Amino acid sequence: MTASAPIVTVIVPGRDIAAFAPAALDSLRAQTETRWRAVLVDDGSSDDTGAVFADAARDDPRFRVLTHEASRGLGAARNAALDVVDTDLVGFLDGDDELARHALERLTGTLAETGSDLAAGAYVRSRFDGERYIAGRVQPWVSTATDPERRATDIFAHPAASANIVAWSKISRTALWSDLRFPEGVAYEDQIVAQLLYTRARSFDVIPDVVVRWRLRADGTSITQGKAQLPVLHDYLAALRGGIRVLHDAGARAAVVSRLDLILAMDVPPLIDIARTHPDPAYAAAVDGFVAELRALPEFADAAPDPALAAALTW
Repeated sequence: MTASAPIVTVIVPGRDIAAFAPAALDSLRAQTETRWRAVLVDDGSSDDTGAVFADAARDDPRFRVLTHEASRGLGAARNAALDVVDTDLVGFLDGDDELARHALERLTGTLAETGSDLAAGAYVRSRFDGERYIAGRVQPWVSTATDPERRATDIFAHPAASANIVAWSKISRTALWSDLRFPEGVAYEDQIVAQLLYTRARSFDVIPDVVVRWRLRADGTSITQGKAQLPVLHDYLAALRGGIRVLHDAGARAAVVSRLDLILAMDVPPLIDIARTHPDPAYAAAVDGFVAELRALPEFADAAPDPALAAALTW
């Protein structure tokens, strides 16, 4: 392999992100590990996203563009790019987020040293302060999943890794994707896939380095900002259920308990708050049904929610 031969492909999907895509692409160009190529997927944009991607590919042969004339969704966009990956390693960057400068160097470097199938790093949210986007701190559940650094571990030895469920905080061996693709036509498509990566990997590495700045858009159009919409709620709950099921089927009981701890503390209470005032009774019914399912899990007793949370679950 020559010094310039790519070792990793970064898949960058986007729809109507022309305002943010230049920063995402600049974060790739700034990588200290330069042996990358990127597949940019314009998923039926109505703005200038396609032009931004085309300009990047014209100026730098490391960029390749795929175009969907009509939007097929984030899962389908990632899957289309996975079909053309020909490097040993693959990762993801949403077109409105940014990689930290040393992200590829650290993630690919640890894989080269350990031979693991997957490496995951920490990430932070970037929020608009009225003038610009400011990166926040690493959240506790992300820190628990990635700090301290662990090499050649697995989901049984490090069950808390299951909290790091986003696609774009990881680099994996492309071979892991031989029979794995993202669900299509739904939101939160990366949660189940992340758990499958953890349970299928012969071993994985985690590093405490912040590798991605995840943008929460000021206009409220980020997927995670739409949980009050009933269809989004259904996708969200399906992803949570599916992730638990993957861990359960793998026999990773401690990871199931770890996920339940986090879901009960972080996911359920905001949904209950929304349900209390939501105009559609189907929303409250969906949340109530989900809580009942969690209570019925054999691992629920070990998750042991604190008294205040237990009271919230009886709403």
